[in-house]
Formats: sequence, structure tokens, C-alpha cells
Amino acid sequence: MNPSEIKLILGQYGISPSKAKGQNFLVDDRVAEREVEYLGIEPSDVVMEIGPGLGVLTKLLLHKAKVECIELDKGTIAYLKERFGSEIELIEGDALELEWPKFDRFISNLPYSISSPLIFKLLDYEFERGIIMVQREFGERMAAKAGSDDYSRLSVNTYYRAKCEILENVPRSRFWPQPEVDSSVVLLEPRPAPFKVMNERFYLTLVNVLFQHRRKKISTILKITGQAPKEVIPSLPYGDLRVETLTPEQIGELADAIISSGK
Repeated sequence: MNPSEIKLILGQYGISPSKAKGQNFLVDDRVAEREVEYLGIEPSDVVMEIGPGLGVLTKLLLHKAKVECIELDKGTIAYLKERFGSEIELIEGDALELEWPKFDRFISNLPYSISSPLIFKLLDYEFERGIIMVQREFGERMAAKAGSDDYSRLSVNTYYRAKCEILENVPRSRFWPQPEVDSSVVLLEPRPAPFKVMNERFYLTLVNVLFQHRRKKISTILKITGQAPKEVIPSLPYGDLRVETLTPEQIGELADAIISSGK
């Protein structure tokens, strides 16, 4: 679908892409075809697509599996109903607020504004494989390793729950309106956590707290946030380090040491 076709459809259905929300339409069908190939669909699969837009991915999914889509924009919903009718199951509403039906595979060219909360929500579901297109910087944060500038809470949470791999980078010229940044196609494959912790809820809370103060030493963070009794902090591991240098496993060791101390 080229920009002229997109503009015509947008005008007919009163759709206006929001720059603030990072809404841009993919105009290179070859990229969409590769995304669907990466998904590795089986005929028995149910595929969940969030934010189908004008259906550039949807049309490729239709003849491979059952397709469920969640869309919020009223104009886009009207267009999708007219274009695909009963060929897809179209759920109207905010994907961040709705409970999603069961699905096997997930695909989305995510609006930049909801990338982070939607990825965290996605990782709470059981599925086999996900292919997402996100802002390149966001994709690099998802896949980042300890010690890198991109390493973050998102990196740790993603690693704890799934295999994550950047499959390709997509130039900004492949979208209309053209965004200010390039994008990345990212693979997510849920798997059991690669290490065990004594209390998963506390571990994930600790990850969040530590990265909120990432420039401070861990011992200082524990003192000011009350995440560990003050008297045991000197005996805890990694106290003189900063969280950006710790692997997810090492943060797990710290969390277990705090729990063992009687917190």
C-alpha cells in the first residue's frame, strides 16, 4: 500500500494518524511479508494482532490461521469491517485495558506510545511466538545485556520471561508519515525463567526500584527505599556496584539474599 492509497483511505474514513502517539503506516509490503514469515504460523494457530491499522499484516495472516485483532480507533474499525468483514474477529477497544482472548502467536507494528506497557502486558500471557515492530531504540533496550548503555528494567523483565532477538532493522523511509527514527522487528519466544528466585514478586519489584535509581550504588538505593533492613545491607552482595552492571541472575542473587535476611 503506497502513500497515495493510504491518504485516500484515511480521508474516506476520517482517520488522522497521530504523530504524538507514533502512528505511522508501513508502506513496504516486503517488510510485512517477512514479519509474517518470522511468525512461523501453523494452520491450527490463533494469531493475535494488536492495532491492525489498514490491514497490511492482516491480509497476509488471513489464509494462514484464525486472526483476532484489537483496534481502538473508530475510523479504522469501520474500514477493517468493510474490508475484511467476518474473515477476522475484530475486538473493539483499548488493548491495554481489555482482557485478551487466548492466542498462540502474536504480531503487531506497535505505536511507539504504547510499546512499553503493551510488552509488559503481553509477557503475562501464554503464547508460542511473537513478532513486533518497535522503535529501534526500544528494541535495543529489550535485547540489551548488562553493562550496555541500553540495559534497563525492560531488558531484565524481557530476559526473565522470554527469548528476545532483533531480527532486522527497518529504515524510517518504509513508513508514512515518515517517523524521526528507524524501527526494529523483534522476536519474542516465552520460556521458563532461566534462573530461580525465592520470591518472584519481590524480585520484579526490586528490579523496578533499582533501575529507578540506576546512577546510585545498590547499597544506597536499599537504604533510601527500605528494600532491605539497614543492619543487613553491609553484608549483602553487590552493594558497591550499580544495577546497570548486574546481570538479571545477579539481581536475583541480591533479591534472594534480602529475602534470606528476614525482610
